Amino acid sequence: MINSMTGFARATADTPFGALTVELRSVNHRYLDVQFRLPEELRSKEVELRARINAVLGRGKVECSLHLRRAAGNSGTLELNEALVKQIGASITDIARLLPDTRAPDPIDVLRWPGVIAEPEVDTEPLFAESFALLDRALKALESMRSSEGARIATMLESRLREILDIASVVRERMPEVLAAVRLRQQERIAKLDIDADPDRLETELALIAQKLDVGEELDRLESHISEIRSALQADEPTGRRLDFLMQELNREANTLGSKSADTETSKAAVDLKVLIEQMREQIQNVE
Repeated sequence: MINSMTGFARATADTPFGALTVELRSVNHRYLDVQFRLPEELRSKEVELRARINAVLGRGKVECSLHLRRAAGNSGTLELNEALVKQIGASITDIARLLPDTRAPDPIDVLRWPGVIAEPEVDTEPLFAESFALLDRALKALESMRSSEGARIATMLESRLREILDIASVVRERMPEVLAAVRLRQQERIAKLDIDADPDRLETELALIAQKLDVGEELDRLESHISEIRSALQADEPTGRRLDFLMQELNREANTLGSKSADTETSKAAVDLKVLIEQMREQIQNVE
């Protein structure tokens, strides 16, 4: 069954290092494009994280965000960067001399200055294992959502395919009547000219006109494309590109049907077909 390229998944876990969160967002894209937002501790594992996503997803633009909120008891002893604090203090003194009315800074604000408090080292290997496991959970949830959305799209596509077949069936049933009407009109025009026409030549010309207006081959190809679409909908691998190509083929047959139309009903049928095909094409843009 087909999968959508649109989805969202979020997984969280309390680890010895703190609260770890993975968020995955995916939208339609021509290829698989994975972008990461990682904490510093996990940047070295981007290649492995990407490989895990590539093994599961075939197409789509995917944003993967990992957040680590350290546990309160995991911070250890605060290590103050005294050299940096002295530099900040000297700068504050210079500012106070230039701007006498400036209030003294709050020590807490100084502690928030980047680099004043040194972060304790984290044992990264266990953190990697926790991150990989959490990513796998998020990927499974994303897969489930994309599969559910794909099933909804498949139901919609099947409904439109049945409508197309119904229209094609009506056009096929009416073709003998339409061609007979065309033949009659041509004969009436010749009769009004009040000339003696060679019966054999006339019959040949009428047969050529009927052949040009016959849409049987277009209807056959239309039905063949629908069979291909139904097969693609049941495939286990990504088929979005194939479905998009088949939409182009359906549209080509609908255009030819319209150009060969010999009456208003057939013209209307061609327009109805194009509307249905466009509805399907819009949905297929999200198919993996």
